Amino acid sequence: MDKDTVNIGKSVVIKGELTGSEDLTVEGSVEGKIELRDHVLTIGAHGRIKADVFAKVAVVLGVVIGNITAAEKVDIRENGSVDGNIVSPRLAIAESAHFRGSVDMQKAPAGPPAPAAARPEPKPEAKPAPPSAVLPPVAGGQRMVGA
Repeated sequence: MDKDTVNIGKSVVIKGELTGSEDLTVEGSVEGKIELRDHVLTIGAHGRIKADVFAKVAVVLGVVIGNITAAEKVDIRENGSVDGNIVSPRLAIAESAHFRGSVDMQKAPAGPPAPAAARPEPKPEAKPAPPSAVLPPVAGGQRMVGA
């Protein structure tokens, strides 16, 4: 089954929140927020994004000013530019790409994280050594075992 891909042309300017349930290619300008959590967002070579981005995969060939959060991967291609922080388990940056910001590559948890009080850390029990484990020294500095 082919996935639908929506294209936003070079002359289109969007200000506000952009959400969808299809893959999206942006060649125009978007300011605000882009949310495609289960889909691929491609910022084309002419695309200019000034927004926080949430996508399954984000591919950057144009310019993004804002943070990118991707469930699977962020790919900054040749001549692509990102000024903002990236949160994604995988990141690829081409040699001639530009990136300024921080990267958090921790895998996202499957569900909401449990509160810290709900998941106590197991502590090893401190047990005193049995008396037979500590043997007195004998002549010559050796210890007798089984005595």
